[in-house]
Amino acid sequence: MALNKSGLEGSIKALLKEEKEKTDNASSIDNLAAKVATAIEAFVKSGTVTTTVTTTGSASAQTGTGTGSIS
Repeated sequence: MALNKSGLEGSIKALLKEEKEKTDNASSIDNLAAKVATAIEAFVKSGTVTTTVTTTGSASAQTGTGTGSIS
């Protein structure tokens, strides 16, 4: 699954609208930071990691490295 940028934008807009209605500014900053962090975490986890792994060794003892990308 590709990264869901529109979902991230929607989450950020929703939390900004919610915080805009509040009157307690001190807790608003903490709430905003926590909600943005949660939205970013969900965005990053929504991506697909594609990796190519190259291995060496026998059938019972493998070693190797991988490279890939998030899409």
